[in-house]
Amino acid sequence: MDSYFEIGKIAGTHGIKGTLKVFPTTDTPERFELLKEVILDVNNEKKVCKIAKVAYHKNFVLLTLKEYNDINQVEGFKNGRILIPESEALPLEENEYYTRDLYDMEVYTEDNEYLGRLNEVYTTGANDVYGVVDKEGKELLLPAIKQCILNVNVPERKMTVRLLEGLR
Repeated sequence: MDSYFEIGKIAGTHGIKGTLKVFPTTDTPERFELLKEVILDVNNEKKVCKIAKVAYHKNFVLLTLKEYNDINQVEGFKNGRILIPESEALPLEENEYYTRDLYDMEVYTEDNEYLGRLNEVYTTGANDVYGVVDKEGKELLLPAIKQCILNVNVPERKMTVRLLEGLR
């Protein structure tokens, strides 16, 4: 089974020539310019498409694909995803990890108190927020900032955090 990374969500169209308005879900939206092709995942159907043009407008990537040149061809693509094969992913720096590796990670305080499992990553303007659900199903929201997230150990599936004042 192939493994993919999502790098964008299709928010709609731009203009009448089939350009897609994509909300980037990558930390590096400029990475679209490094790609020759992407995989469209629309209604659980995947199709490899060649990139004709990449532009930017506000917080969106405007993606023109060689296979589509009319708005009527792409109108139904809204809420679809833009994927790339794992082999095309940008290399990680030291102390970096992919968001997908955080899901279901066990979360502990620096005093080794079990807080729960990370089940959601919320993207906000300033920083991500991690949703951690405890045994009773209550969600604790943790800002993804270095003052709060002390250690992320992907191989051991364990995150160590410092609970800042007011978080509980």
